[in-house]
Formats: sequence, structure tokens, C-alpha cells
Amino acid sequence: MGKYIVIYHATPEAVASTQDMNPEQMQEGMKAWFDWAETCGDGLIDLGSPLMGGVTLSPTGSSPRDRQVTGYSILDADNMAAAEAMLKGHPHLAWAAGCEIEVHESVPLPEM
Repeated sequence: MGKYIVIYHATPEAVASTQDMNPEQMQEGMKAWFDWAETCGDGLIDLGSPLMGGVTLSPTGSSPRDRQVTGYSILDADNMAAAEAMLKGHPHLAWAAGCEIEVHESVPLPEM
């Protein structure tokens, strides 16, 4: 099994649409996420959390991100195809136009 890092991207407009939600609306919006999490079973290591206000660091300083990362999850899967299968029909992709999911395999560091 391998660890897969899932990164959620959304447009600034999609993120702005959540700013005025009351707690009940937020809970209703998360229902589809919790349903997805149940389908993953033990393959979902960490549901993750929303992320906001990222910056890009470089040797010359920092700047706001030009691509909005809105959250992450961590999966346990046999391979990339299995990780992708776990993400099929993910509610993030149906949230708003321009939403994307990025997946990376976490590769163990070589022993020192």
C-alpha cells in the first residue's frame, strides 16, 4: 500500500461563495464529503481540512498563491489507479466550475 496526498483546488469565486454560509449550510455542504469518506473506508487515512491564504516562498521573499489550494486529504491505496478510483465522483469536482483534484504519491525517503 502507498500513501497518496490529495490536493483540492477551487476558483476564488467558488471559495467566496462559502463566506456567507451559516453553520447549517456548511454542515449540509459537508454531507457529501462525509458520504464520500464512508465509501473510502480504511483507505482514507486523513479527511484533511480546508486550507486558506497560501503563499509561495522563494529566495527573494513570498507572494500570494496564483492557484488556490482549498484543502487536502490523505489516502492509502495500492497504486495511483486505485487512488484515482477512490476519488471518482468526489463531491469537490461537482462543487463549482473550475474545481480540480490533484493527487501525488508520497514516496518514502531512502534510509540514511
